[in-house]
Amino acid sequence: MSKSLGTAASEVVLLATHKRLATHEVVVQHALAERIAGLLGAQFVGTYDPALHRGHRLYFIPSDTLVGQDVADALNIRTVNDFFGGLIDFPFMATKAISHPLLKEATALPIGWSTAFSEDAGDSVLKGFSVFNQEDARRAGRLLLEDGPVRVKPVLATAGRGQKVVTCEAELDQVIAQQDMDEVQEWGLVLEEDLSDVITYSVGQVQVAGMTLSYHGTQCLTRDNQGECVYGGSQLWLVRGDYDALLAMDLDAPVRRSVTQAMCYERAALKCFPTLLASRRNYDIAHGVNARGQVCSGVLEQSWRIGGASPAEVEALLAFAADPSLQRMGASSHEVYGPTTLPAQAHLLYEGDDPDVGLISKFTQVQPYDRTQ
Repeated sequence: MSKSLGTAASEVVLLATHKRLATHEVVVQHALAERIAGLLGAQFVGTYDPALHRGHRLYFIPSDTLVGQDVADALNIRTVNDFFGGLIDFPFMATKAISHPLLKEATALPIGWSTAFSEDAGDSVLKGFSVFNQEDARRAGRLLLEDGPVRVKPVLATAGRGQKVVTCEAELDQVIAQQDMDEVQEWGLVLEEDLSDVITYSVGQVQVAGMTLSYHGTQCLTRDNQGECVYGGSQLWLVRGDYDALLAMDLDAPVRRSVTQAMCYERAALKCFPTLLASRRNYDIAHGVNARGQVCSGVLEQSWRIGGASPAEVEALLAFAADPSLQRMGASSHEVYGPTTLPAQAHLLYEGDDPDVGLISKFTQVQPYDRTQ
């Protein structure tokens, strides 16, 4: 990922993007920025202000994937050593929209689209389509409904929010009519076969302060304060080194398959989007059963930005930096809605009544490596 070693930063800044953050997300990102600054031997100086910070040696933590080489040029981002996150050329590349092919004879094709990506990614993804207008969404949905229920996924939604499962054409039309078509035109919309009995694995890698950590893990779901099923945290098992260090471990078959699928997906992305730059990569891989009773798995989406598992990633980075002999460990991030009692040894990041989501607690924990995981 890194073309060369970047210039050592003296200051760490948060970088606002198009993405609107809830209060709890802002607080957590501030906390993680302070920890990353400590790893870099730098000072965290708050949110980037061009008037104040231009010309300084900066390390950026964007709130979302950065889009456009002009942005990179303006910020002097050249390598993975310059920021925590990812940089791509066009908006759709930052979302799960890259994971699936377009329809044959699609009526909307975004600039920069790679037909080769879905071919190279092969069976590392589930059956589905990406679309960029209403007409193609209807056609894609009808094709997928021939084999069973279809999950409609707005690509800018996070934590599983906004997704709908449809079982007939009437439901499909209703859900498509609810989409923001201006957003779909720019970012895309995913329609994908729905799975039951799903386990979602996480595979990823972070590169900070000269360290590379790779990991596998699992996600958990929880109910938010409105009763919606959303992301509730990640349990990660991390190793010092590249993905090959993961494959050298004694992994259960589903975990090993998740790692190899993530690697295949990432290789396809690097080949088809050669300007992609990312110091933080996370891939969600679903294992489940489709409507035909077939056990299947595939990458649901990539995250080339600070994300839900990042508190655990940063906690691990601190531990590996403090102990050069450490090779493996466990770390977890937790998001709990409503009243809760924190477990012993929890590292609290946020606890309060957020104006957007209500009462929520966010914390991390660390564990010694368990070879049975």
